Amino acid sequence: MSFAPFDWIDAEARHRAAAGLVRTLRPRDAEPELLDLASNDYLGLTRHPEVTAAAAAAAHRWGAGATGSRLVTGSTALHAELERELAAFCGFEAALVLSSGYAANLAALTALSGRGSLIVSDAGNHASIVDGCRLSRAETAVVPHADPDAVAKAFGAHDGRALAITDSVFSVDGDAAPLPALTEVCRSANAALLVDDAHGLGVLGDGGRGALAAAGLAGGDGVVATLTLSKSLGSQGGAVLGPARVIDHLVNTARTFIFDTGLAPAAVGGALGALGVLRREPERAARARDVATALYTRLTAAGLEAVRPDAAVVAVRAPSADAAVRWAADCRTAGMAVGCFRPPSVPDGISRLRLTARADLTEEQITTAVATIVATAPRQAGTDVS
Repeated sequence: MSFAPFDWIDAEARHRAAAGLVRTLRPRDAEPELLDLASNDYLGLTRHPEVTAAAAAAAHRWGAGATGSRLVTGSTALHAELERELAAFCGFEAALVLSSGYAANLAALTALSGRGSLIVSDAGNHASIVDGCRLSRAETAVVPHADPDAVAKAFGAHDGRALAITDSVFSVDGDAAPLPALTEVCRSANAALLVDDAHGLGVLGDGGRGALAAAGLAGGDGVVATLTLSKSLGSQGGAVLGPARVIDHLVNTARTFIFDTGLAPAAVGGALGALGVLRREPERAARARDVATALYTRLTAAGLEAVRPDAAVVAVRAPSADAAVRWAADCRTAGMAVGCFRPPSVPDGISRLRLTARADLTEEQITTAVATIVATAPRQAGTDVS
């Protein structure tokens, strides 16, 4: 009798191929060969000599790994320093560093909710938020995108502890959440507001202090932020920021903190180095936004359909998933890397090229990027490329 418990995987693979949704890994070389509009290195700090030197110095001093969970042996003086620096920079009372932004969202959502509570989640939120809601055991209400009135309605139907969760800048289209309005809704309902500022840190606010700082909401009693160190700070890891009592609660209850190995010292050191550069060069934040605006303005002027960026993400719509894949591949052949978002990664089912603006892009590189995207665009995308 044959034993083939994974035959079902072959059928799944055939379905993915038929739908044009096959994903593959593409290892890159250490030295970039392509013009990069695909990574999240918004401030151009991943290869900055101060950042890489700080990462190397941390590895030499503290070792290659954290050696254990942070509650056992994995918490170093370097971790504590990064937490103080992040909290001070972003305007919060305290911070907690975790191994990824994904882990930070799971930690915050599961520790701040639970059975009998309500989470109100924006339909456009990141997958890590979706998974955090599922793991929380709380009742979850998914509301229409960027709709404070829908959040208020969901709160009104619940009696008990509640929180609203939203991306500050949505990763698919690059639009910003209506944070002031959401804050007022949460205050009226005596609910907490949890904001994933992964795409706002380093780009929005005075000197890149984030979307909550830009809205004047950082440090509020009912406000908690999560963020990643892997985008604007060019490193790896995540963090939760908020009132000290919230952070203490996470240390004692958040499973992705308690049972996970601490963030590697090199990543901690790199993030600290990047924060130092950003403090000294706050103009990088405005430059990233200016590059995004330039990409949007020139692409739409050429007839392509793009979403006006609120931060550093520029989404250019494609007529289909297959067309988006071909478009991205043609850009790569022409010497440029772009992101390709398609179902199920996009909640509205519309496939896109996703471009990430970087503060270190030159005017010549911006011109090249626009020309490449326009020249390779599918005819159905809204421009005549003949």
